[in-house]
Amino acid sequence: MTVAKNLAELQEQIRTRYSDLSKRLQQVAQYVIDNNNSVAFDTVAVIAKEANVPPSTLIRFANTFGFSGFNEMKQLFRTNLIKETASYTERVRLVREIGGENASIDRPKDILNEFARANAQAMQQLAAQTSADDLQHAIDLLKAADTIYVMGLGRSFSVATYLTYALRHIERRTVLVDGLGGMFREQLNVISDKDVVVSVSFSPYAEETVMVNNTAAQAGAKQIVITDSQISPLATLSDVCFVVKETQVDAFRSQSATLCLAQSIAVGLAFQSQ
Repeated sequence: MTVAKNLAELQEQIRTRYSDLSKRLQQVAQYVIDNNNSVAFDTVAVIAKEANVPPSTLIRFANTFGFSGFNEMKQLFRTNLIKETASYTERVRLVREIGGENASIDRPKDILNEFARANAQAMQQLAAQTSADDLQHAIDLLKAADTIYVMGLGRSFSVATYLTYALRHIERRTVLVDGLGGMFREQLNVISDKDVVVSVSFSPYAEETVMVNNTAAQAGAKQIVITDSQISPLATLSDVCFVVKETQVDAFRSQSATLCLAQSIAVGLAFQSQ
């Protein structure tokens, strides 16, 4: 069993293995499933008391799921709590409160240095892991499309907007699916099997993007997906799926690698359209 990389994976592992756990470990499982915020903030001693188990049982529980200790497991709860906080001001407060003296960055220059280092690493990984065949396939699909529909919400919106801008400068008929006035379906009601839909979405995946993904599949349109996992709900229906592992500095995720990929696809199409 692989060690969970995020809270959702851990919770799924706990649910799957719950019936096989001892009674004591089931107590811990029930507590951590029901008290995400408390696990993120409280000490091992407090959590053990609330779960009515010895502190050693928490360590044993963490070891059962592949962690070296309970504090390592706690980090998944902390990261999830911060990610779910929409306000950047509140995220900063939580990073400082949870991290205490160990909070990694504070001064603007430190923040710049850390993002630059992490983004450089993420883009090196992108270049190493992105298939040349997938890039060519995506460009071939875009070149053959009557109309290209581009979809990305939330933090993915900037990538979708840039890609729409770039494709229009290559004189490709491109529609940015932004759902203005809630009209996602109306923007897609003329999509056909001669079109291509480019969807950009990262966990937690926007429901509207998944809906557009399904609508495109029903219409028989080709699909290019940019996401963060092969098990993303968008990946299943894609003709080409690019998995991008963006960097994260404390609670703040970047999008440099995703923009780099979008730019590479657009410029690649421009060169092959001559």
